[in-house]
Amino acid sequence: MTSREFIRRARAYARRTGQAFRFDATHGKGSHGRLYVGARFTTVKRGELSKGMLAAMLRQLDIDRGEF
Repeated sequence: MTSREFIRRARAYARRTGQAFRFDATHGKGSHGRLYVGARFTTVKRGELSKGMLAAMLRQLDIDRGEF
């Protein structure tokens, strides 16, 4: 999954669950940005995301893989 697709799906998840969504591209170094869903956040790098990285990011946002 690419970071662009992850952000799109996170936005849709936040909308479905009634949570706030925000992506701050300036809050990170280089090709990284910070993604907020509700009161939780994770750092997203640009490009392809590995399965382990995807799992860690979903854990940080407290999102179940099945719901995502």
